[in-house]
Amino acid sequence: MKEKIIEIEKTIHASLRELSDSIFEHPETAFNEKFACDAHCKLLKEHGFKIEEGLVGLDTAFKAVYESKKEGPVVCYMAEYDALPEIGHGCGHNMLGTVSTGAAIVLRYLSDEIGGKVVLLGTPAEETCGAKVEMAKEGVFKDMDVAIMAHPDTNYILSSRSLAIQPIAFEFFGKTAHAASNPEKGVNALDALILTFNNINALREHILSSARIHGIIRNGGEAANIVPDFSRGEFYVRARTKKYLNELVEKVIQCAQAGAVATGCTLKQDEFEPPYDDLVTNERLNQVFKEGISLFTEDEIKPGNEEMGSLDAGNVSHEIPCIHGYFPIADHKIPGHTREFAQATKTDYAYNKMAEIVSILAYCGYRVITDSQLLGEIKEEYQENVKKGLIVPHA
Repeated sequence: MKEKIIEIEKTIHASLRELSDSIFEHPETAFNEKFACDAHCKLLKEHGFKIEEGLVGLDTAFKAVYESKKEGPVVCYMAEYDALPEIGHGCGHNMLGTVSTGAAIVLRYLSDEIGGKVVLLGTPAEETCGAKVEMAKEGVFKDMDVAIMAHPDTNYILSSRSLAIQPIAFEFFGKTAHAASNPEKGVNALDALILTFNNINALREHILSSARIHGIIRNGGEAANIVPDFSRGEFYVRARTKKYLNELVEKVIQCAQAGAVATGCTLKQDEFEPPYDDLVTNERLNQVFKEGISLFTEDEIKPGNEEMGSLDAGNVSHEIPCIHGYFPIADHKIPGHTREFAQATKTDYAYNKMAEIVSILAYCGYRVITDSQLLGEIKEEYQENVKKGLIVPHA
């Protein structure tokens, strides 16, 4: 099967390279990815996929489906293609989306023989408001068996974990007054926000070391001689599990409430970005990913990364078994979110690794479809994590 996968990838490699390069040349930020969306859909249509555009009400989201003539499991690949402001594809999403599309096309040609259904989801805005969040909420994954993706890096890295994140903003409303002649008539909204920061700083001593709370002052007043009547702070609260995140968010809210009580301000709060769940890697599926890496390359395989941020793929992992691995686009360390990282996607090294990872991800899908015992083990692990409370599916 290895040789057959490689053979199919070779027939589409030039098209994949063209897709990645064209999206690189047309960087589009969150929810503006019209060129990228159309480019992915065009290639998928050429290979027999049926496309549903405007998925979950998002103009640049789509669902591409290829159904073989034989019943079988449903394998989902997830494509990202949003760029960063100013620096373009500094996270390599031009190649990330291409890799997922390539794997879906390779598996599509295998599925005519082995059965099953292949799905490619176009998931915009990962860098900001993560479309996968809305997709999970709307039940897009409910009829799928596994979800698979891999992100550009400088090594092959197994899927690991990410932190759940809750964005929360606090707005304080006070009363203006002349800060020198009659300050007693004012209610200082900035003081309320500063107290909130101080309260959170005191809270940090008593939270798990893996958790994170960080924020900024978005509004804090207009002039030094006017008591500020409005302030706004925006915070990210992060934790390794949804359960602990929810507990921590309540404590952070209490920190803001205390600031409001102490100053006499009115408090309002809002969710300025959608929350991301923690990524719960399906380790049995992860083993297949590792197996695939060993089959298609001699590169070193690194364990999951402990330098954790937050991913909207986390929300997917609470709906179905999911992995989010990494593959190299350079043979030396390059920081992400840089122009250098973007340029690395246009090297011969990156194109060669693109061919490898397309084959690896297609192999993962092949194994899921053809090995019923494996799929049973993958699903059993998912259900065990539900029982343990590590996974909390959307109601």
